[in-house]
Amino acid sequence: MSDCAAPVPSGPKPPWLRIRLDTGSNYRMVRGMIEGLKLHTVCQEARCPNIYECWGDRTATFMILGDVCTRRCGFCAVATGRPRAVDPEEPERLAEAIEHLALEHAVITMVDRDDLPDGGAAHVAAVIHAARRRNPSCGVEILTSDFRGVPRPLDVILPEGPVTFSHNVETVPRLYPTVRQGSTFGRSLGLLRDALLWRRSAQRPLVKTGLMVGLGETRDELLETFSRLAGAGVEILTLGQYLRPSLAHLPVARYYHPDEFRALRVEALRLGFRHVEAGPLVRSSYHARRHTESAVSSVQAAGPVLDSTAVAT
Repeated sequence: MSDCAAPVPSGPKPPWLRIRLDTGSNYRMVRGMIEGLKLHTVCQEARCPNIYECWGDRTATFMILGDVCTRRCGFCAVATGRPRAVDPEEPERLAEAIEHLALEHAVITMVDRDDLPDGGAAHVAAVIHAARRRNPSCGVEILTSDFRGVPRPLDVILPEGPVTFSHNVETVPRLYPTVRQGSTFGRSLGLLRDALLWRRSAQRPLVKTGLMVGLGETRDELLETFSRLAGAGVEILTLGQYLRPSLAHLPVARYYHPDEFRALRVEALRLGFRHVEAGPLVRSSYHARRHTESAVSSVQAAGPVLDSTAVAT
């Protein structure tokens, strides 16, 4: 990028990706509670670099429907294989965890469950229902799979009233065959459009997605992807650096400098997103409450981005 620092090639992590390992009392409390309630978090399963900060702040991103995914994405550290049976008691245990942490904004994500006829949609709805019933003042953000082949999964999930619906496209369309095997950019974009179509006069949920950089994409491909997402009406965009979980995963093509993230954020905001969070360690659930509050403020100040009845083009 002409207005940014020179690209940093793959190799040892640059200094701006260093994290502080803090396992203080809050971290230990959150870890003990997660283990005691037999819950899973994306913080652990996906080896998130922000786990020490988030758990130190008494927050966590819950992962439902088990800890085994039915797909094998080239970037993801979550285990792949044959998942266990759905746990019917998980919704209540997760609602208890939210109450114990006194969360005002809870992020709940899921593994892909292509083994289930509904892709897990009914269980997602049950989790949101339990969380909101037990914690009525807590906003629930749901981050879902693409529900491959499942007809109208959002008709089951969105009536439960999440404040934000999120589905990550993860990368540019060209890289899908290697980065997101078993998924397509068109299907993911369609799900985000469906969320906007479903939205009623209350202007909920806000619609959000996230991408990683450093997988071999070009600047032009990123900007084209931003444009397609903004054109579909997506309101919140997150952009972070891909970090290789292990030698069995895709290599990092290069590391982006923080200045590049700042420049990409400016470009994305010009396209009409309500909120853009961009930085080396940004993840879709990192500071998620701030993303939602910023987007809500933008909506209140400027009105809706588009008429949701016009999204299906």
